[in-house]
Amino acid sequence: MSDSAGGVSHDEDRNRVARDNPAVRRLADWDAARLDELVDEYGTPLYVTDLDRVRENCTRLRDAFPDAEVRYAVKAHTGRAVLETVREAGLPAECASAGEVHRALGAGFSGDELQYTAVHPPAEDLDYVVDAWREHPDLTITVGAADTAERLRERGFDGRLCIRVNPGVGAGHHEKVRTGANAKFGVPYDRAADLVQSASEEFDLVGIHAHAGSGISGDDLENHRELVRRMGDLAREVAAAGVDLEFVDVGGGFGVPYREDEPALDLPAVAEATREALGDIDATLAVEPGRYVVADAGVLLTRVNTVKETPETVVAGVDAGMTTLLRPAMYDAYHAIRNLSAETGGTDAGDARETVGATVVGPICESSDVFCENRPLPRPDRDDLLAIGNAGAYGYEMASTYNSRPRPAEVALGGGAGGESGESGEDAALVRRRETLTDLTEVESR
Repeated sequence: MSDSAGGVSHDEDRNRVARDNPAVRRLADWDAARLDELVDEYGTPLYVTDLDRVRENCTRLRDAFPDAEVRYAVKAHTGRAVLETVREAGLPAECASAGEVHRALGAGFSGDELQYTAVHPPAEDLDYVVDAWREHPDLTITVGAADTAERLRERGFDGRLCIRVNPGVGAGHHEKVRTGANAKFGVPYDRAADLVQSASEEFDLVGIHAHAGSGISGDDLENHRELVRRMGDLAREVAAAGVDLEFVDVGGGFGVPYREDEPALDLPAVAEATREALGDIDATLAVEPGRYVVADAGVLLTRVNTVKETPETVVAGVDAGMTTLLRPAMYDAYHAIRNLSAETGGTDAGDARETVGATVVGPICESSDVFCENRPLPRPDRDDLLAIGNAGAYGYEMASTYNSRPRPAEVALGGGAGGESGESGEDAALVRRRETLTDLTEVESR
């Protein structure tokens, strides 16, 4: 894998990022007038993804982990434009499904840049990935159960295998994303060495893997370090038993600051602590961030359609909902919200807006369809344009058509973005068209 992307050396990238690129991009840093222009052209709800920011985040990760392999966790954002940007920035891909492998291959990743991490995979997934392995024999498959290894063997697979371990330590921003101690994920720690030994006799055993969870920061970092320590101990144990590992993958999950006053993750310090916790091993350290690459590269734009005064709060109904951005309903997640119309003129041009407690809700027939409750915001008016920050990770990926609502459009900025439709401005391109009501029923037979 080359250390350069598009003819720009790693050193040149590092110098530019150190000079021009902050550790986190806040919602306030987005240009309100530019976002308003995009909505004029593409409508709402609208996801906007800055590919230059994606590339900058990739460079920051490579700089923090110069001796490690940094793999992008594709599930954070699978869009073709994002995947191509990540590949050009020099990061390989970690895929959690056959669909993600399919997308990564379509975006130009080669077999040696792909790792498929199977979590109780359906038969169709294994069939597809094993077929892909026959064409791309350098592809790596990670299994979290002896049973999955047996199913691969039955399909004739004898290639590059990695064992996912359950280290008994989890971390993350919500209990639903803490995987390291959840029995669903990985081989129990006390059985891992035996499976590594037996698998090495039938497959090309290349690594061991563990993942603490998603959105790790603050106090959770100590749990992550404990996971890394245990993986270092396991690596030394299997090496002493005669199994040579190519890599030890300690997962990703590096957090980003969703709240405006939350500090950015000190990534170099996290990287140094990770190396210290792992200790001396005769294998390459691997990490697989996803959220960190794309979260602050994305924003969701939505239009206010209803304003309702209540004794407790001002309710602002918008055209995005939990089908557009699920994280607040799913995880009670905080996303910064900005009233762009209050800054650019909007319906009260020239008038300063008073700050009120606003509750921003969507059109879905669920009480959980809420983006914020009683949050201090400039008083919303009908037709105001709101921006929701840090929407680049698990935003479009978790979008659905529940309530038969079509999924939104997505526009990419910078990075040489070129949309399949050909519709583009000077630095913007439509990379996913807005779904229609007809799209909702196209897959139905009657």
